Amino acid sequence: MSSPWLIVGLGNPGPRYAGTRHNVGQMVLDVVASRVEGNFARHKAGGPGAQILPARLGTLADGVPGPRVVLAKPETFMNVSGGPVKALSAFFDIPSEQVLVVHDELDLPPETLRLKRGGGEGGHNGLRSITQALGSKDYVRLRVGIGRPPGRQDPADFVLSDFAAVERPGLAVTVEEAADAVEDVVLEGLEKAQLHLHTS
Repeated sequence: MSSPWLIVGLGNPGPRYAGTRHNVGQMVLDVVASRVEGNFARHKAGGPGAQILPARLGTLADGVPGPRVVLAKPETFMNVSGGPVKALSAFFDIPSEQVLVVHDELDLPPETLRLKRGGGEGGHNGLRSITQALGSKDYVRLRVGIGRPPGRQDPADFVLSDFAAVERPGLAVTVEEAADAVEDVVLEGLEKAQLHLHTS
């Protein structure tokens, strides 16, 4: 049996951060979880904490359930996300090539999505931690654009601020489209998912 995909939504733990820009990756995973009608539960293997949901994603031909996935929301702070990701990839025997990390991206305009495999971390501490923990850059990233802060606001303060009310309708559409992209990667492969996302 082939390994499942590990789908990781980055963010910070607790209600204080739930609605912030830095937690948009976890918002996307909540949408995916609602589609598979499942609930997150704490990972039983111990170590650095994570809420996980093992599931089948999508439906193949003739109604056959889609591939296995493990949805994961680390319970650690963003800059030490690598510990839970490494623990889960080891526990479920998932190679780095089948890890997909959903995260916020300052260098993309709001409501913009991009898929890629590998590359640099662009100053994103969550990605840096995952790269170090896995010992590889060869995982897939789904980048969810949040744009740059207005005026002279510190980017660190900006990513930890809530989305404004005027942004929320667009955000709702974006997280649904991001959940679609997650499904496309798992069901059709990265290249087809990129073609669909980047040309639509």
